[in-house]
Amino acid sequence: MGANSSSISELPENEYLKKLSGAEPISENDPFWNQLLSFSFTTPTNSADLKLLEEATISVCKSLVEKNPRTGNLGSLIKVFLSRTKELKISAECQNHLFIWQAHNALFIICCLLKVFISRMSEEELQLQFTYEDKAPGSYGTECEDLIEELLCCLIQLIVEIPLLDITYSISLEAVTTLIVFLSCQLFHKEILRESIIHKYLMHGRCLPYTSRLVKTLLYNFIRQERSPPPGTHVFQQQTDGGGLLYGIASGVATGLWTVFTLGGVGSKATPQLEQCSPLANQSLLLLLVLANLTDAPDTPNPYRQAIMSFKNTQDSSAFSSSNPHAFQINFNSLYTALCEQQKSDQATLLLYMLLHQNGNVRTYVLARTDIENLVLPILEILYHVEERNSHHVYMALIILLILTEDDGFNRSIHEVILKNITWYAERVLTEISLGSLLILVVIRTIQYNMTRTRDKYLHTNCLAALANMSAQFRSLHQYAAQRIISPSRSPSTAAQPSGASASPPSSVSPANMPRAHSVPPAGSLTKMLKSIGPRINTWGMPLVTALQLDFVLFSEPIRSASFLSASLSTYLASTSPVCHNLP
Repeated sequence: MGANSSSISELPENEYLKKLSGAEPISENDPFWNQLLSFSFTTPTNSADLKLLEEATISVCKSLVEKNPRTGNLGSLIKVFLSRTKELKISAECQNHLFIWQAHNALFIICCLLKVFISRMSEEELQLQFTYEDKAPGSYGTECEDLIEELLCCLIQLIVEIPLLDITYSISLEAVTTLIVFLSCQLFHKEILRESIIHKYLMHGRCLPYTSRLVKTLLYNFIRQERSPPPGTHVFQQQTDGGGLLYGIASGVATGLWTVFTLGGVGSKATPQLEQCSPLANQSLLLLLVLANLTDAPDTPNPYRQAIMSFKNTQDSSAFSSSNPHAFQINFNSLYTALCEQQKSDQATLLLYMLLHQNGNVRTYVLARTDIENLVLPILEILYHVEERNSHHVYMALIILLILTEDDGFNRSIHEVILKNITWYAERVLTEISLGSLLILVVIRTIQYNMTRTRDKYLHTNCLAALANMSAQFRSLHQYAAQRIISPSRSPSTAAQPSGASASPPSSVSPANMPRAHSVPPAGSLTKMLKSIGPRINTWGMPLVTALQLDFVLFSEPIRSASFLSASLSTYLASTSPVCHNLP
């Protein structure tokens, strides 16, 4: 690093990095920082290059961990960054590329160091790395300012106050990335962090007043889907259309956090080309989900979750509730459009679920839309391609349908929306079909897939619950949908296969885990279960399965009748009481 362009292979021997991690304290006013921060990278574009970066800098990080308690160089670097951020807004307005470039580089180094520090030490040890300072002999009682809180607050201010321009895109992305890295402490703990130091700073003190502005800014970043600026708009080198090195580091941490959210679930095909179109939107969404799922403090609820639960439409002129100081307004039309367009990622589906479940204003707005098919079709496509999705993505899509089908107006309107040429539905050519009939077809197909492959009783129950909610409003059904309700005996594993194709399961599925032929619940037991569900209406937040009084084990006995599903559906759809949703 330094005035010349640096490459990853040169980092271990870089004289500026050696001095940063050395035994000599460096004052925050030393000209050394101008030299250190004048660097650019040929940005890695794959995980192998990112691994090389970590391997190249590990010796520097280890040396800094060892010597920083006496030198305080990490604290000096952070103070240099903090001093430069005070003029970032003016620099953006004046198009001061050089000033923004060096501020970005300082934050980039901090982020890289934090990623290693957090993976190797506890939060208490990390806090000591921020508070150690070189003390002259005979000096006692000097109180060190809390640099962690000051840095967190500065990052939030940078996100919400700096205008998003071509020259500020990278530093805005890096600020979001650094907050994600700070919150990645959970990755290295087996149990839920309930008294995290980082959480305490974010939910109290100086960061608290920025809660609603931060949530609003992250939502607008997701809505706008701003692409990374093209090469040539930065002083530093940017050779790819994606987010480059800093996005690669952020993606690695965010992927780990997403694994925590989904309890380790995997299986969805990666879509790096979609994410890299707008790395800032993708990272902002991940940060928003992390913040919304922080554990409540012992004395106060999570303010970020409160903000998500209470924001309103910009066209809503009603007064805000005094009980929630974090409420704000946002353009619901833009939010709805973004949600419709981004459902290919499971994090966008999770955001949609959270908003429908927890924000009554959003739920009311969505149900009142006259173009509801723009939202429902992507959800149905997720369920249709169940083989390509992880179980969490499928569950979220199904629960969203269950929320929507609780509304009688929705159940009526979907049969009035006529669709043409549904190309992704391969079992049959559908040149013209109502949205309601298509929904029935996809849910029945999901039921059949579940019985022959995954055998998940909760997924099965929720599929049937969605059909039961809609049953009272069935009208003008497509002939094929009516046929599938009456005679749904055709297995999806044999449907839509080209002539001569093998009907055997994919090689990725172990034959030992495949269910036996007709190994599905007995019609009598299933009917009994369905009757127990029908009359019940659960309150919000109550798990659907807790309302069941089951005296049998689902999928525990083989059946010898091919008409079990027809009888079960007929019994289930006879009940017109809506079944409320929740994840099991």
